[in-house]
Amino acid sequence: MIDRRKLLGLGFGVLGASMVGPMAALAQAKLADSDPIGDLLLRQSQLPEGLPVEGLPAEAAATQAAVPLGSYRPAATAQRWLKLHNIHTQERLEAVYFEKGEYVPDAVQALDKVLRDFRTGDVHPMNPRLFDTLADLARKTDTKDHFQVISGYRSPKTNAMLNERSGEVAKRSLHMDGKAIDIYLEDVALDRVRAAALDLGRGGVGYYPTSNFVHVDVGPVRRWVGS
Repeated sequence: MIDRRKLLGLGFGVLGASMVGPMAALAQAKLADSDPIGDLLLRQSQLPEGLPVEGLPAEAAATQAAVPLGSYRPAATAQRWLKLHNIHTQERLEAVYFEKGEYVPDAVQALDKVLRDFRTGDVHPMNPRLFDTLADLARKTDTKDHFQVISGYRSPKTNAMLNERSGEVAKRSLHMDGKAIDIYLEDVALDRVRAAALDLGRGGVGYYPTSNFVHVDVGPVRRWVGS
């Protein structure tokens, strides 16, 4: 049984089945026809996620490894909240995902579901350090809103399709490993989100002012600017 004190889901099927019925089918068909995220991902791929951090030799940046997941825990033991809105499925979720020094399994499972590949429906475990990065971004920016999610997990099928459409789409991506997310906030300017992410000093930060999102991941520390 899911603890409702820790999960406050709003929208469609955060922990249950996908949307059903004719209206849902129509919405899904429109998404499939327009494929708005496909264009964003194509533009994003023009600057690979492996671009080295400013001031570091490429060799040093390439060998910078992320902290192993098994050894990582947030320093604080207080509750940690996360608020997400998937712009493609219209699912909203508020969750206490960390409490008493431990990640809350039900909340983590719900976050993984909201961040699934919206094209295929595939759900993949997201790296909890990504949740911590978002929680810290929320704190640093003083946002009161949900993170607007453009892209969370990307399945091999989706990535292969995008790679076939354009040779500039990377064959491998941290999105495929549940280690990256593309987001924006409706109540915080995009450049402030980027500045806050850079100030955290962890993982990759990609800035896409034209497409209106910031990419953050839990890979090696690096930064880049896209369209």
